Amino acid sequence: MSDDLLSGQPDPNLKAKASTYDASSIQVLEDMEHVRLRPGMYIGGKDERALHHMVAEIIDNSMDEAVAGHASWIEVELHENGHVSVRDNGRGIPIGAHPKDPSKSALEIIFCTLNAGGKFSGDSYETSGGLHGVGSSVVNALSDHLRVEVAQSKELYAMEFSRGVPQGKLAKIGAAPNRRGTSVTFHPDPEIFGALKLKPARLFAMARSKAYLFSGVEIRWKTAIKDGDTPLEAKFHFPGGLADYLSETMGGATTYADKPFAGSVSFEKFKAPGKVEWAINWTPARDGFIQSYCNTVPTPEGGTHEAGFWAAILKGIKAYGELVGNKKAQNITREDLTTGAGALVSCFIREPEFVGQTKDRLATTEAQRMVENSVRDHFDNWLAADTKSAGSILDFLVLRAEERLRRRQEKETQRKTATKKLRLPGKLTDCSSKDRVGTELFIVEGDSAGGSAKGARKRETQALLPLKGKILNVLGAASGKLNTNQEISDLCEALGVQMGTRFNVEDLRYEKIIIMTDADVDGAHIAALLMTFFYTQMRPLIDQGHLYLACPPLYRLTQGAKRLYVSDDAEKNEWMEKGLGGKGKIDVQRFKGLGEMDAKDLKETTMDPKSRKLIRVTIQEDFPGETADLVERLMGKKPELRYQYIQENAQFVEELDV
Repeated sequence: MSDDLLSGQPDPNLKAKASTYDASSIQVLEDMEHVRLRPGMYIGGKDERALHHMVAEIIDNSMDEAVAGHASWIEVELHENGHVSVRDNGRGIPIGAHPKDPSKSALEIIFCTLNAGGKFSGDSYETSGGLHGVGSSVVNALSDHLRVEVAQSKELYAMEFSRGVPQGKLAKIGAAPNRRGTSVTFHPDPEIFGALKLKPARLFAMARSKAYLFSGVEIRWKTAIKDGDTPLEAKFHFPGGLADYLSETMGGATTYADKPFAGSVSFEKFKAPGKVEWAINWTPARDGFIQSYCNTVPTPEGGTHEAGFWAAILKGIKAYGELVGNKKAQNITREDLTTGAGALVSCFIREPEFVGQTKDRLATTEAQRMVENSVRDHFDNWLAADTKSAGSILDFLVLRAEERLRRRQEKETQRKTATKKLRLPGKLTDCSSKDRVGTELFIVEGDSAGGSAKGARKRETQALLPLKGKILNVLGAASGKLNTNQEISDLCEALGVQMGTRFNVEDLRYEKIIIMTDADVDGAHIAALLMTFFYTQMRPLIDQGHLYLACPPLYRLTQGAKRLYVSDDAEKNEWMEKGLGGKGKIDVQRFKGLGEMDAKDLKETTMDPKSRKLIRVTIQEDFPGETADLVERLMGKKPELRYQYIQENAQFVEELDV
């Protein structure tokens, strides 16, 4: 983009592409057109997560039937041609003519119209994961082929669609004396998702987790595509629900309670439909985690049900500490609770409010009160009944609280004082701010890049730490090497923290940690090594939003007085064809590294908060351990796992620059 575009100001020298802007300029898109044009509004984007979210939307419809007591099994099948089928033995989607448009069946309305569904009034479903009436229609719009079959009253009906457009009317295709329910088979549209394919392992984990979330349903799995250890067929039915899920997730790890605190209670006393289920235990063997769900829909960003759950646990453990005369229990906070805790929370409520169509966070205010009050009573009784486990958990949490308070006392509130106490590496160029808020540490590739960055930084808030080449791969190295590696030691000292179980995010000396490497393959490798280090040794730093990637440009294009920075060859070629709006030939400069950029270029494109772009590093998982498994495959000690991953994903590489 040009200098003016970077600053957010219009460029008076560029001619407007459109000469008029009036009523005729306003477009009105049909439902399916809008979904295809802006899929991110409905499923979060066009990436792999969004692709698999489509399957989740259809499974959630079948789960709603099961939770409502109308279906006892759900089948998920991935076909060899990339189609996926979701079947159930529920009541079946209504097939009669719709009252508001008798020329169309209710089924056609559901699959072709946004905001159409049977879950708005609460008459058909007390609780449901589908709320907005867009799930089925969005999947239909983003599929190049979709077929729905409904078995009702011993008759079988079918209708087909392509990219949201009916390929004919709903038709009766035969008798179905021993069948009932709905079957949806669809194929994600390559025009939307490109070469991305549905992955058996991911769908398998998704189907399996649903069976844990509702013990009354059997989930059947089939796939015609081999994918590592993923079975071709399986059936899941877990009477123990979340307790079984937690036991499997934590494996054979040592726990402070012999059995997890787990249970289920309805919201009857609140005169509301629904219930909450939970399971939690503490272990010294791994980092803490929580997986939460609402109406069987994963809520990776938590929400009010999570807040209510932790409030119940915190108040309960403090009350127990007071009961047994342990005054130190009053110092325990939610942060202490989540350390080493494995927790699962699943609530079922009527008409939940989510943040966004992808339902990543629950926003229903009432859920917090109902979950907290429901779990609190049972937790108090559980602690009183199992004093051995209660005592072990209390001692562990008190120890965590004492350690947190000790660290806080040792650390002065003023950055200047803290700097004097810390032994900082000589290569660190620190900032002058006394407060952590607003400060940034740029981890840069090499001394030459550090030299350019010194001239580009804002001295008050931006610090620099140059690293010499590629740091140690912490997954492929022995623990002795990790503790003696100079680059890692310098990094820890600059951050003011320790590694592993001794890491405490409160000791962090900067608000943002920004990995700034060259825009090439080596730079990407260094960034991957650093992210692996932070993930394995300082995961809370990522979870709490402190880790970022800088986005330096690869090219600078100049045409007359116009200047533009671009990030890759495709963007460069696009601008080379249409020009920058200046005069003369376009001059192209490729930055071989950050060290070749002058301070002005680096500041304008990569370091100045007013004009730069940053990528926040986050962890998104469909099931516990998914990220850990992927990191181990790609960065661990077993090269055969990387070779297998390359074989499985090579087909998705369209162009490789060497």
